[in-house]
Amino acid sequence: MTQISMRKRIWGWWAFDWASQPYHTLLVTFVFAPFFAAVATDHYLTQGLAEEAAKAQAQTVWSMCLTITGLLIGLGGPFLGALADISGRKLPWIMVFSLMFIIGAWGLWFMDPGGANLWWMLISFGVGFIGAEFALIFVNAQLPSLGSKEDVGTISGTGFAIGYLGGVIALFLMLTLFVEQADGKTLIGIDPILGLDAALREGTRAAGPLTAIWFAVFIIPYFRWVHDDAITGTRGRFRDAIRSVGRAIANLRHRASLTGYLISSMLYRDALNGLYAFGGIYARLVLGWEITLIGIFGIIAVISSALFSWLGGLADRRFGPKPVITLSILVLTAVCFLVVNMSRDQFFGVTLAAGSGLPDTVFFACGVLIGGFGGILQAASRSLMVRHTTPETATEAFGLYGLSGRATAFLAPALIGIATTLTGSARLGIAPVIFLFIIGLIVLRWVNAEGDQS
Repeated sequence: MTQISMRKRIWGWWAFDWASQPYHTLLVTFVFAPFFAAVATDHYLTQGLAEEAAKAQAQTVWSMCLTITGLLIGLGGPFLGALADISGRKLPWIMVFSLMFIIGAWGLWFMDPGGANLWWMLISFGVGFIGAEFALIFVNAQLPSLGSKEDVGTISGTGFAIGYLGGVIALFLMLTLFVEQADGKTLIGIDPILGLDAALREGTRAAGPLTAIWFAVFIIPYFRWVHDDAITGTRGRFRDAIRSVGRAIANLRHRASLTGYLISSMLYRDALNGLYAFGGIYARLVLGWEITLIGIFGIIAVISSALFSWLGGLADRRFGPKPVITLSILVLTAVCFLVVNMSRDQFFGVTLAAGSGLPDTVFFACGVLIGGFGGILQAASRSLMVRHTTPETATEAFGLYGLSGRATAFLAPALIGIATTLTGSARLGIAPVIFLFIIGLIVLRWVNAEGDQS
């Protein structure tokens, strides 16, 4: 086998971020999620629900989907990671998860604008999302082999920056060439390309196939330049994986810093994922934005994510990941508090004039902060996890990291769903995110900034 230089290996690893980010940008946050919310809301309106109740039901259904997929990802990640560590083979798993990614994303093309197949679309979205998240666990596990603990912060931050850059380009293409506005034209005033029917929302539905094609093309450098280099020759058996994960969990009682970090990151990453998943839905249901405006908001947010992630990587190298994580959580908590206290007609209880643009301006500013510090938080979190693992057990360790981030990934969507149902308000339904951020920050106090690689 031809020897691959470390430089190419790092670029190949970055290629995964570039290839996979549009799933989160286009589907989870800025295009498909608000489109689904709008279709679901109209569907429930036709069933006789009042407008606010229909919006709340749409948000509840979306939260249910994220809850179930979060449970499957969280419970499966550590065991699949242990299987990969036993055999030393990660790439075959990543290929399977990549296929799930592509199939699930492509299936969203078949979304019925009338809402007749809501549940099938949630299943298709879930398949793609599970594939994307499982692949990410395995790819993250390769980070410790790419550099020293001082270097991985910059490598991780640059990877997120490159990924967000890919996401913003994909989003720009969607808005200018595909997504229909109210008049049936795209953002630049043309009909959706490829003869897509605006009346059937085919331009918006094309987000699924575009995401699938983007991934299939741009993942190629990853598979060319990133190879398994620690194949053990041992066959991975599920019972051995169960024992391995059991030992790893049992050993957590001897590793206070790692345990604290897994709990802390479990909470604040769950809050961040909830913020991402419901940000576009909030803009649609609370502020009444059209998907094109949500997309413009997304471009601004993702550009800030790319820039801030790169800067965060530099800050990580200088100060270490823990202070960077702390600052990011504080900023995101403040943003969430602001968003919960704002609607189309009031701001912190003060009634706004009809047609006021203040909520739009404030939410655009929030988008910059959510995108920017959310990107920093993800990159620095990946870096701090490297300081708590070794290359020999990296996949299992990142499986536990995935477990901490996904075993309770149902928590934010579930709490948002419960809060939305109890209050009957899509705006107040976001409030639980604030408490998850705060508790995660409190637990972070017990984490050793230099990590624990025992």
